[in-house]
Parts: sequence; C-alpha cells; structure tokens
Amino acid sequence: MTIIAILATLALPRFTASVRAAREAVLREDLHVMRSAIESYTMDKQKAPQSLDDLVTDGYLKSIPLDPMTNSKDSWVVNNSDSLSSVDQTEPGIDDVHSGSDALASDQQPYSTW
Repeated sequence: MTIIAILATLALPRFTASVRAAREAVLREDLHVMRSAIESYTMDKQKAPQSLDDLVTDGYLKSIPLDPMTNSKDSWVVNNSDSLSSVDQTEPGIDDVHSGSDALASDQQPYSTW
C-alpha cells in the first residue's frame, strides 16, 4: 500500500499538469477558430456579427464550443467595437472573444486576456 501511495503522489502532479496543458491547447484552438469565423463573417457580410449565435446561424461555426476553462458555452466574453475594420463594413459589432475564466494560465496570465 505504501508503494502505491508513493507512486500516486508522484503521478498526480504530472497528471494535473497534463490536463491543464490540454485545456490550454483546446482554448487556444477554440479562440483561433472563433476569431477567424468573426473575421470571415465581417468580411463576407460587410458587418460584424452581433452575437456568437450569428456565426452558427450563418454557418461559420457548427456550434459554439464549450469554454474549456469554465465548461460552459455561455461564459465566452465578447468585445464589441464601434469601429469598422474595413471600408465596406456597414455595422460594428463583435470583434474579439475571450474566455470567461479569470484563473491564471501556466504562463501566469489570466485566461480572460488570451
């Protein structure tokens, strides 16, 4: 029993670090995909999306992904901008998206600033 307890004690920190790294990788990818979809929507429609649901409705995303840090679709924080990103753009709207988690990443930056 003692040997198993010692091995578990050694393995647990590595396991939690691996899970954290995997969630961070998923967050990076989800942010990249959603930001690309926002940019494509804005360029194609000549107006920025007013919500993340607009990206799904118009086929730019299959579905809104879960925020891997909060495990919720509703925790994404969107940045709305009043500025236009192109000459042809007619309406401002969402120009960026972030995680709703204020927890610190492995680089000590809050996930909400990624």
